[in-house]
Amino acid sequence: MSDVARVAGVSTATVSRVVNGHYGVSARTIAQVRSAIDQLGYESSLVATSLRRSRTNVLGLVTHSFQSYTAEVLKGAMKALSRSGFDLIIYANSDLYGSYSEGWEKRHVARLSGTLTDGCIVVTPWGEVQSRTPIVAIDPVRGSTAHSVTADNLAGATTAVEHLLGLGHRRIGFIAGRASLAAAWSREEGYRAALADAGIPVDPTLIGEGDFNPESATPLARALLQRADPPTAIFAASDGMALKVLEAAAELGLAVPGDLSVVGFDNIPESALTLPGLTTVDQSMYQLGYEAARMLKSLVTGEWEGPRQVVLPTDLVVRGSSAPPRGATRP
Repeated sequence: MSDVARVAGVSTATVSRVVNGHYGVSARTIAQVRSAIDQLGYESSLVATSLRRSRTNVLGLVTHSFQSYTAEVLKGAMKALSRSGFDLIIYANSDLYGSYSEGWEKRHVARLSGTLTDGCIVVTPWGEVQSRTPIVAIDPVRGSTAHSVTADNLAGATTAVEHLLGLGHRRIGFIAGRASLAAAWSREEGYRAALADAGIPVDPTLIGEGDFNPESATPLARALLQRADPPTAIFAASDGMALKVLEAAAELGLAVPGDLSVVGFDNIPESALTLPGLTTVDQSMYQLGYEAARMLKSLVTGEWEGPRQVVLPTDLVVRGSSAPPRGATRP
């Protein structure tokens, strides 16, 4: 601040008033100080600022890893905060191999809350997160009472399976996500509900328990496809897992969609780039991030008047990976 004051030809007290937006400084002096700040590349300390005014105007986004899903969420959050006076800091798991233990999100939030951030967005947590600053969860755990934003996973999954049923499929496999997440539970419920509505009993041997980690889907897909009576279609609870199903089918010499139809959930950018393109449920990950950041900012400023849980609509995106089974006609 002394350097800024020297270059601008003012006192350090004046620089402080300009930086902190206090009244009583002329427009000409403000311009001089801002010019000196730009020239010197001056930035105030987040910790010092938080101690002075009990707020940093910085929000956190906590995630265990960066994948396509997280990247789209981040884009939405950044858009929501543009020109809002709030910045965004990203905190990700530091394990190079992508593994993480239970409670990772609680540790990360504890490191950010208070002096560095005014609140945090937590992406797909493993448990309920408590903090002295506001928290918004994207895809919370089952039974969560925290502020959260999620897609209408039940409706999206139901629509996906109804699409396969409408094509004539009757043996439809399912690769589930991490059971502790409300999203995973709702997607399995949608799978079961669609089959029940069609009068088709659920075959538990056609359900593979994944965890949203794409690699978890590979052995599950192989097990389903190497059965004596394999399914003619597989619905995966995430696009990452669905892409692994496509890989497993190719390795086994199966044509998609000729021998096997595949449907995912998310609509990550990669889903449109496969050959054939992946039929999937679009849950607008960008919008999830946008709404979570908007909610968190309003919670920090005390302006939030909406519900604790925001549910966003989903849409089915039909591409080339789904078609009627061989020799079947649409019902």
